[in-house]
Amino acid sequence: MARTRAVDFDEKRRGLLDSAAAVFADLGMEKASMAQIAAHGQVSKALLYHYYPSKGELIFEIIITHLEELNEAIEAADDHLLPPQQRLRKLVGIVLENYRGADNQHKVQLNATSALTDEQKAEILAVEKQIVRHFATVLREINPDLDNPERPLLTPVTMSLFGMMNWVYMWFRDGGRISREDYADVATTLILEGIKAVR
Repeated sequence: MARTRAVDFDEKRRGLLDSAAAVFADLGMEKASMAQIAAHGQVSKALLYHYYPSKGELIFEIIITHLEELNEAIEAADDHLLPPQQRLRKLVGIVLENYRGADNQHKVQLNATSALTDEQKAEILAVEKQIVRHFATVLREINPDLDNPERPLLTPVTMSLFGMMNWVYMWFRDGGRISREDYADVATTLILEGIKAVR
């Protein structure tokens, strides 16, 4: 008979993922052990292995959960009725807000792909492509010339925007002189003003 899932399964699972992400971000993917992750999360190794049978599975779950939640937030916020410039600003703001409190998960995403199987990498890539597609679609609306086959700049411009957003964890501090909302305005303006000059 199949084991029934505990009522607090999702809550425990999320707590383990957050705890593991903190350990991986602090110690690195290679040095962090399942024993250290269990100790940090104040659970037994047996319970940790019950949820995640290997370190690779745990790393994958941290990354895919982070990306799926980001993609869901983008899809929920994406308003096709807005003018494209405002739509882009809203999407940038949603990404930066979703990154709040997720620095550890972000570090794992950027540094742990070597621990993943090809199948896991493909699943992660599929979600990443969905996320990028939202932004590329809006940027194409703003400047259709970016998608010129003779000089295809849509992908470089889109990924430049993600560069500004994805590396924000390296320097941004909540409570500092600039807020996430302010930086969303800055990043959006840099892209909007920049693509006006792109030919």
